[in-house]
Amino acid sequence: MNVPKRFPRFHVLWSFARPHAATLLLGLFLALGGSALGLASPMVTKWVLDALGAGDSLTGPILALAGLLVVGVVISRWQWVKLGTLGERVVLEARESMVRRFLRATVPAVTRHPPGELVTRVTSDTVLLREAATSSVIGLINGAVMLAGTLVLMAVLDLVLVAVTMAAVLTVIVLFALLMPAIARAQERAQHEIGRLGGVLEGALRAIRTVKVSRAEERQAERVLAHARSSAEHGVRAVRAEATAWTIAWTGIQLAIILVLGVGAWRVGAGHLEVSSLIAFLLYAFGLMEPITELSQNFTALQSGIAAAERIREVAAMPTEPAAVPATPPADDGPVAGSGTAAGSGTAAAGRTASGGGTATGAATGAGAVGGAGPEAGPVLELREVTAAYGPDAGPAVRGVSLAIPRRGHVAIVGPSGAGKTTLFSLILGFLEPQEGTLLLDGRPYSGLTRDRIRAKLAYVEQDTPIVPGTIRDNLLFSHPDAREEEMTRVLREVRLSDKVAVLDDGLDTPLSSTQVSGGERQRIALARALLRTPDVLLLDEATAQLDGLTEAAVHDCIRDRAREGAVVTIAHRLSTVIDADTIVVMEAGRVRARGGHEELLATDALYRELVAALRIDSTRPDASVTPPRG
Repeated sequence: MNVPKRFPRFHVLWSFARPHAATLLLGLFLALGGSALGLASPMVTKWVLDALGAGDSLTGPILALAGLLVVGVVISRWQWVKLGTLGERVVLEARESMVRRFLRATVPAVTRHPPGELVTRVTSDTVLLREAATSSVIGLINGAVMLAGTLVLMAVLDLVLVAVTMAAVLTVIVLFALLMPAIARAQERAQHEIGRLGGVLEGALRAIRTVKVSRAEERQAERVLAHARSSAEHGVRAVRAEATAWTIAWTGIQLAIILVLGVGAWRVGAGHLEVSSLIAFLLYAFGLMEPITELSQNFTALQSGIAAAERIREVAAMPTEPAAVPATPPADDGPVAGSGTAAGSGTAAAGRTASGGGTATGAATGAGAVGGAGPEAGPVLELREVTAAYGPDAGPAVRGVSLAIPRRGHVAIVGPSGAGKTTLFSLILGFLEPQEGTLLLDGRPYSGLTRDRIRAKLAYVEQDTPIVPGTIRDNLLFSHPDAREEEMTRVLREVRLSDKVAVLDDGLDTPLSSTQVSGGERQRIALARALLRTPDVLLLDEATAQLDGLTEAAVHDCIRDRAREGAVVTIAHRLSTVIDADTIVVMEAGRVRARGGHEELLATDALYRELVAALRIDSTRPDASVTPPRG
């Protein structure tokens, strides 16, 4: 079965059904067989009436009717099971494809859509697809064959009566041809509004606390319900059009039956038609609504399913993260923690020397010099003249950034909002591709490494620190499912959560939800997850933003301990997090503005002084001074 590509919308739907063509053909065969048995019943009824009139035995026709019933039941159940099972397989395959695509797509591609809208495609759209890709096509073919077969058999019984019936049938067909496109469009728009409703509702529920504190319940409800009302409005339009079509169709068929009765009675009285033939003809006339109903319902379902298939196929167009594999397999990376004491001992000095005069140019020169020493002695992570944007038409979020992350030590990144700090992390984590420049891990370009290989070296704690659905154990084991119990106990102790977990009835197996843990506890669970297996580079997006003073001090201890063994890179919105960092990188307008230690930057960089003064951070060190912001 090949579908011509000159029907592009149907071709999209057929792409889901094509792998199951053999099952569809079997379903079509069964449907046609069931229809043939239904069409035979009036003829067998005529046989019964003729046998009664002639005084013949009724055994044959009665057995024939019983046989039609039994075979019809078997075929009907077989078809129902086959097509129902096929429908669930199509839905499962579509959902598997979308879910895997969502999770493998680039971060910008996913975040471009509201999560609720994407969820609607996996749930609601796949249900519409199921009917369209399986039952609807078969129903259309079967309905058309059944309608044609009914008219042919009616013509066999009486040509005059079939001419009367054809007039009514043609009227119904023209009516449906005019009304069905409008019905399909209305249903498609209703489903589109449901997708938008899901996106807005998901956002409102995610920010439920903010909604309530802002006293915006009614306003958000109105935003959500506006889409619900729009969907209902389009749905009502479809219902009205369907009601009009069905009312006229039903009236037309009933009028045809009345005409058949009148004309048929006259022809029986004139001796041109037998009574048994008139009764069989009437049975066919009464049954005309079945194929017409099947055609209209399946045509509507097909239109809705095609629209759903197009939305599902849009997911397949989402760009995925590159799966680049180096042409020559690199040497085993191995643990980096023991890759050279000399490299670790000189990290702070290397970072500060690379700052040059505190300019972006000096940073680039320093990064290049360090990187030239080779993977073992050089930085664990390096950016060389990297420029990146969030879209082809968007301006660069970072421009010409060069930065070397030593194998040990704490590098802090600070700057005003929009400076490019988060973009820098997105590049390091492989969420965003550079337009220019190169990223290197252990001296190897990112372009020659898979994302899995890159991220195996990194650990990341988001600023929002989302909780993974499940238990505390599930959250801790999310990145390293094979970690041992003692390792989990160690990291909980490091982030000062061991006492809290110890008093819980289920311990590590206590279920978590966003309402059961505070923001600070979420941050500490996320940090414990990152520390479970010592990463080469630990990336922290303000890991102490929601912590009290005592717990913040404990987290700072964790950072200092980790920095002695490997690299820690922190995005800091609170400068207290990074005063003791080995190197502080100041960013502005997507560029590296300066780098150095806290005292050095206070003395040499005006923006850093402004950031410090704005957050009222007083230095107690004898050689540090804070200059108030200008103006």
